[in-house]
Amino acid sequence: MSPMNNEQILENIGQLVDEERSLRQRTGGLLPEELSRLAEVEVQLDQAWDLLRQRRAKAEFGDDPDTAAVRPAAEVEGYRS
Repeated sequence: MSPMNNEQILENIGQLVDEERSLRQRTGGLLPEELSRLAEVEVQLDQAWDLLRQRRAKAEFGDDPDTAAVRPAAEVEGYRS
């Protein structure tokens, strides 16, 4: 599979944001599987934003943005600390 370009990453981010918003707006609380999906979406969003930042930084400094890669969730989630 070829790397995603910035526009594709932004489209993916938009879809994930829409899903996150939909889950958060549910009234009456979320089922366990919905809570699990919400947690997955949050991680995927963090990874997508990180990938976009990597691509932009590589392009800015003359490197090939297609060499950027999705980092493991544990690494990306560690940024919050």
